[in-house]
Amino acid sequence: MAHSRSDRQSDATQSPQTRLYNPYQDLNLPAHSLYNLPTSPEYLFTEESFRQRRSWGENLTFYTGSAYLTASVGGASVGLFSAIRSFEPGDTLKLKVNRILNSSGHSGRFWGNRIGVVGLIYAMIESGVVAFTDRDDVWTSAAAGLGTGAVCRAARGVRSAAVAGALGGLAAGAVVAGKQTLKRYAMF
Repeated sequence: MAHSRSDRQSDATQSPQTRLYNPYQDLNLPAHSLYNLPTSPEYLFTEESFRQRRSWGENLTFYTGSAYLTASVGGASVGLFSAIRSFEPGDTLKLKVNRILNSSGHSGRFWGNRIGVVGLIYAMIESGVVAFTDRDDVWTSAAAGLGTGAVCRAARGVRSAAVAGALGGLAAGAVVAGKQTLKRYAMF
């Protein structure tokens, strides 16, 4: 007994975890066969499907990249305002544009590289703590923030490292707690 297209679609829509796929839809050909493809990600190993967190490589890329991008944009903005303040009455348009580009580029690179390294250190410490404890919660992020602050200020002495570590731990814990609060009470 041959199934019509509507019968095949009704069979496919019974499962909410699948979607109907027609490989010939862009070729304007009649549908020879429709396939039910899963809508959730597929994993090679079943252990990966139970984890609900990023891998260490994804973590490293995300934190380093987002820190670098955010700091670069912020630094470029500071450089822009610094260049505008340094304009002189006799400057030509070409000189003003050159001053803006130089100042924004220099300041953006400076802050992007600095904060990008902080993101890199945070990602490495957080991935290490997650691998050691096999937990990913607010305390893991707070420990990573504490370690990051301490490592970044270790060259200035023990007292400076302790203060920076405490501030880093509080900041990381507050960010993660705020994110969880937003997730719970906001409609995102």
